[in-house]
Amino acid sequence: MEREEKDHREKLIALNLVGDTVGYIHSMRNKGRSILVEGANGALLDIDFGTYPYVTSSNATVGGACTGLGIPPTAITQVYGVVKAYQTRVGTGPFPTELLDEVGDSLQSIGKEVGVTTGRRRRCGWLDLFLLRRSAQINGYTAIALTKLDVLDSFKEIKVAVGYRLNGEILTSPPAQAAAWDHVEVEYKVFSGWESSTENIRTWEELPEKCREYVLFIESFIQVPIRWIGVGPERESLIVRD
Repeated sequence: MEREEKDHREKLIALNLVGDTVGYIHSMRNKGRSILVEGANGALLDIDFGTYPYVTSSNATVGGACTGLGIPPTAITQVYGVVKAYQTRVGTGPFPTELLDEVGDSLQSIGKEVGVTTGRRRRCGWLDLFLLRRSAQINGYTAIALTKLDVLDSFKEIKVAVGYRLNGEILTSPPAQAAAWDHVEVEYKVFSGWESSTENIRTWEELPEKCREYVLFIESFIQVPIRWIGVGPERESLIVRD
């Protein structure tokens, strides 16, 4: 066994797969190279700012890039948020806009919402702008990539959450206590659906007017520009706004 371990260790060393990543990243920065960091998990699964205790064990917000890579906050020049046009969650935890009806089933089916690692069906619901705004506050998004807009193409009516009430009072921030989430009342803004396919559209101007209204409202509510819009699963299924 010791001999096998030694052989594996020597092979790994020869592949040069392990090194000083902090030093490497900073050497690239000093050469003027751009570095793209992709995070995992949603912002509200963050161990500090998420819907505790239904969170992951690490920092899924932008601060995790600093602590995980050994870079200073001043090194981060752009922060892009990736947001679905509706909302999903895997496993237990608060989900005020969850749809436990045919609409939710349609979102799950059309969007092919199945957990990548678990294989479990994702819970689906309307986009929660109240929570998205909090995510934008925490992360300081400079632009948003709005994905899977095409999943909403067939819906006659589309809603977004714009606020919460708890015990009759309007909330200015998400609940801090886990038990309070069960008693939250959601306030919605309702949109008429565009009921036409967006899958082959590649420019902003080609999108149906009602579709553009939906996107612009999201942009206005969270005060972050939506620069990219995904309208299908393919790499080229993308609208880029200048």
